[in-house]
Amino acid sequence: MIQALRNELDKRSWWMNLIFAFCVYMTFIYMPFDIFYKPMAEDEEVWFGFTLHGFWAKATAPLHWLIYAGLAVGFFRMSRWMWPWAAVYAAQIALSMLVWNLLDPRGGGWVVGLIAGAIFLPPTVALWRARGAFQPPAEGAAQAA
Repeated sequence: MIQALRNELDKRSWWMNLIFAFCVYMTFIYMPFDIFYKPMAEDEEVWFGFTLHGFWAKATAPLHWLIYAGLAVGFFRMSRWMWPWAAVYAAQIALSMLVWNLLDPRGGGWVVGLIAGAIFLPPTVALWRARGAFQPPAEGAAQAA
């Protein structure tokens, strides 16, 4: 069991394993709670920095669930389609952090938005530069034959 876990973790760099773990958490723990347990009156979803509340948050939450599930599967398989889409999604989060801090009353304005967005730039750049990592050995070996 431990060796199987090590083999699985060895497929990715440490930072990709962190992102993968976050996607698994969002897919299996947070999003089901958000969709099925959280009352509609309390629900919020943020899309491109714009906060949706109530019905529209609840209606769009399954799209977030699908995105996180797709990313979890993509990181699990190290699928080729993950490049460039994982980086594009991370860049969208960085931009959304800036927009949210500017538009939402709870936001902290430009400075906080720039700092929050900047936090997501290293993973964005790392995902963009990781093109070769998204080529699983099994697929590569099959194509070489």
